[in-house]
Amino acid sequence: MKKIYLKKGRDESVRRFHPWVFSGAVAQTVGNPVEGDVVAVYSAEGEYLACGHWQIGSISVRILSFDADPLSPSFWEDTLSAALAARKAMGLTDSDRTSCYRLVHGEGDGLPGLIIDYYDGVCVLQAHSVGMFRAKNQICEALRKIYGDSLKAVYDKSSGTAPFKAGLELVDGYLWQAPGFEAGEQVVLENGHKFLVNWTEGQKTGFFLDQRENRALVERYARGRNVLNLFCYTGGFSVYALGGGALHVDSVDSSAKAMAMVDRNIALNGFTSSQHTSFCADAIEHLAAVEDGKYDLIIVDPPAFAKHRGALKNALRAYQRLNARAIEKVAPGGFVFTFSCSQVVDKEDFALAVFSAAASTGRRVRILDRLNQPADHAVNIYHPEGEYLKGLLLYVE
Repeated sequence: MKKIYLKKGRDESVRRFHPWVFSGAVAQTVGNPVEGDVVAVYSAEGEYLACGHWQIGSISVRILSFDADPLSPSFWEDTLSAALAARKAMGLTDSDRTSCYRLVHGEGDGLPGLIIDYYDGVCVLQAHSVGMFRAKNQICEALRKIYGDSLKAVYDKSSGTAPFKAGLELVDGYLWQAPGFEAGEQVVLENGHKFLVNWTEGQKTGFFLDQRENRALVERYARGRNVLNLFCYTGGFSVYALGGGALHVDSVDSSAKAMAMVDRNIALNGFTSSQHTSFCADAIEHLAAVEDGKYDLIIVDPPAFAKHRGALKNALRAYQRLNARAIEKVAPGGFVFTFSCSQVVDKEDFALAVFSAAASTGRRVRILDRLNQPADHAVNIYHPEGEYLKGLLLYVE
């Protein structure tokens, strides 16, 4: 195994089990590692610390193992089995009401750079590093072993996430399909609601599984209310709101493909056009044109406004403007569910942006709940950066 040695005094984070080695901590490489290679990490004094995928950039190593016996032949099967056991403990694998969940959430499951979502027998993986991309066939074989005959297919959707490198064929496609499996859309259950998932054409892996618990909370608050779902994608919040007894739901997204899927998901769950209206439009412009007090519950779930720290200030201003408009528009005694999925925006910054938004409206606003990602989007206690989804439930007088 190729090796790297850290600078003196730069091994503390690794000893605390943080899964990243930054480039500034690296003193020497031995064996000329190529990006994606597994390298052993040593202290300046020559003590073995960990091993992981070597990569070019600010993060030099994504650590896979801190064990003295690094990457045994059963590493992938053992690590994926542990991730599946955790989902079983969460009650996600044997529910007759839910047939989709996140199996692997990067660092949260000890596999930095890897995402795997499970859709009723289909595993969709995304590699966010060259190392994980190169290991995709090993990962596929391990998935076949841990799921056995219940696995229908393994689909690689890494073309938009794996770093572009010469020699990598970043073409999405099936790594394995069971005999008779028909590729395409899949209907999955989430808390008893039906959703069409298209992993080949949809965003991310096909569905935003990280909002499962927050959608259930919307369902609890929706009864007897007129609901506006902004940045709705395929209508997850909309279906839950109608399931909870909303009087009417309006869904807004700028993607025509997404809105077509919204309409299909609404019909799939037995709701009609008298209960729901779709708007293919810019969500911010649509909200600006909304009549004050028309909606008793507004969901604000935008895409990431900041993907790097350089965009943080502009992102916070955008969150402030968007939330001010929602708080202005919601009916007295109404609710605003507002979210940020920007990893560089922490809870405190987001809450301050929403506080500033509320203050600018002059309305009385209470925080009823602080919202986050569900248990299957696990956060490694040694890697708090893995906590990316944050939200607030507001009550507006």
